[in-house]
Amino acid sequence: MALVVRRRTVVRVFILATLTVLIKVLFASPATPAAVSGLYGRSVDPKEIRKQNVLDLVTGSDKPLDARKHDFLQARLGRDERADLFSDVINDGVQDYWDRFQKPYILNHETSHMDEQGMLSSIEQLLTLNGWVAALCPTLTRPFGQNKHEDAYGELSRSNQLYFVGMVIHSADHFLVDQLAVIVQLAKRLGPSNVFVSMLDYDSSDSTETLTDLCEAVLIMLGIPFRIRRVPGMTEDPSAAYYPLEEAYTRNLVLEPLHELYEKRSIKFYRVIWLKGFTCPNDILETIKVSVVNDAAMVCGMDWAEHNGFFIFSDRWRTRDINGDQFRQSKSNAISESALTSVPPRDITSAQRYIQHLPFQVFCCESGTHVVDPSQSYYAGIQYRSGLDFFNATASHRDIPERDPDAPCLDSTQAWFCRDLWQYKAKEGMKDDLDIASSTPNPNSDGPTRKRKRSPDPADGEPLAPRQADKPKAQDDADANVGSDYDASDLPAVDPPETYESPDSRLTIPNAVFLAARILVNPRCVTTYAGVSHTQLALDLFGPPDREEEQGDGRQDVLDEWEGAPDTFVCQEQTTTGGRRAAKTQRRISFSIHHELEESLSR
Repeated sequence: MALVVRRRTVVRVFILATLTVLIKVLFASPATPAAVSGLYGRSVDPKEIRKQNVLDLVTGSDKPLDARKHDFLQARLGRDERADLFSDVINDGVQDYWDRFQKPYILNHETSHMDEQGMLSSIEQLLTLNGWVAALCPTLTRPFGQNKHEDAYGELSRSNQLYFVGMVIHSADHFLVDQLAVIVQLAKRLGPSNVFVSMLDYDSSDSTETLTDLCEAVLIMLGIPFRIRRVPGMTEDPSAAYYPLEEAYTRNLVLEPLHELYEKRSIKFYRVIWLKGFTCPNDILETIKVSVVNDAAMVCGMDWAEHNGFFIFSDRWRTRDINGDQFRQSKSNAISESALTSVPPRDITSAQRYIQHLPFQVFCCESGTHVVDPSQSYYAGIQYRSGLDFFNATASHRDIPERDPDAPCLDSTQAWFCRDLWQYKAKEGMKDDLDIASSTPNPNSDGPTRKRKRSPDPADGEPLAPRQADKPKAQDDADANVGSDYDASDLPAVDPPETYESPDSRLTIPNAVFLAARILVNPRCVTTYAGVSHTQLALDLFGPPDREEEQGDGRQDVLDEWEGAPDTFVCQEQTTTGGRRAAKTQRRISFSIHHELEESLSR
């Protein structure tokens, strides 16, 4: 009997020891890189996003982006840690502040919250007093009385969705602190554990790196997860850079945490917010609502540059209306019934919606801050890319070679992204049609049939006429070479030539057959640049403060009908190296989703 008791005791001790080791491994693996290194024989970067372990899956925390629980959710990569001339002065100042103003007042654990509250108050004061973003946004005129309704965006806050904020920063210290203020206010409304911030400092030569230190400190104290990363330029000589390729490279780097969190921890984000320039928080929340109610792949704001006392739409490189045309000769004070030809979109339906401050459909956009649905883009495998058939003007003394009139367009990486969105939606529509056809017997054939979407029958042999066929006579474009961004430079003063008709053009399925990529511009989301009078711009766009507009129930923001892609579009392209300031030319080329799908399948 005693022997049996001893055996039971030994077994129990062995089981207890095994459970203890297992629990230690499970608890230690996400928090102590040294333990992981010892177990697996390799070193683990403490800033690397780690895979879910058994306890993560079992406990199922309701806050997957809890930065206070998972320290790897707050990471700084590529910081220059080398000592400089002021390193000792700064370190001495920090230590002196701690010894004289912090340490003496921390008596015990119970008083620590007072110090934290004081720090949070300092952050609030700093960000409120800086610039116009935090101080003037609540006072600016907005359509539909958005600022007067406290709970206008309460539904977004209560939905508890996850949002990914992406930023590419290149020598932009003049508005980085204001952008930080916007992020803090968004986190207040949406929840600090519902927002992930990815900042990429791309080869900045101003004080951006120092300001990202400020961003890092603020985000850590507020518990907002982030990755701040600094990378050098792709080339040492800026004139040797090909700007569209740099665009694709930097944006894909910004999105790396989005993919890592999904692959390693099964965290999916509801929307991606690309933060550019100066944008008020309520405008971003408004654009998110527009994105949700329309199930849109992408919704863009509008960025405006100041020129000779008025404002023009500045991002004409990346934006095309649903006819494939550029936004040209567009002034902010041209909103009236008699100015339909002067507002940014040229098609009548979009122009009418624009003057009513309602979202309108476009072929492509990226004007300022914009919101992307990752389920219709990034999670579907779409990445940013650019054309590679450019001419390296810095490495060759030859003349720039002539390109075929029907050669692929070497435009911005965002324009490639838009065309990929149209292809993706077309493939999704074809898949849906095949699924429906496979379950619906066709009495006129022995096999399944495929339904087409709201389109003319392409079997008549007549390709769709370009929507631009009845364009007015070309005239001087007064705003072709102005704007605070270099994307709008070096444009010719006349409209581009007519569409080049290739002699071997084949009969293809018209673009109207395919499902439409839901790409919208929200004219209520305004983005501006340094030196722009935001208050005057708001007056131009939305009228005086005492002007009242009908609030409505939000249904006017929903588009009932969606156009297919245009058969041609204005291609504004950069064919050579030369950085962002390189000259750009334009031409009108055909666009066939059918051809694009065929080429993608052949690759």
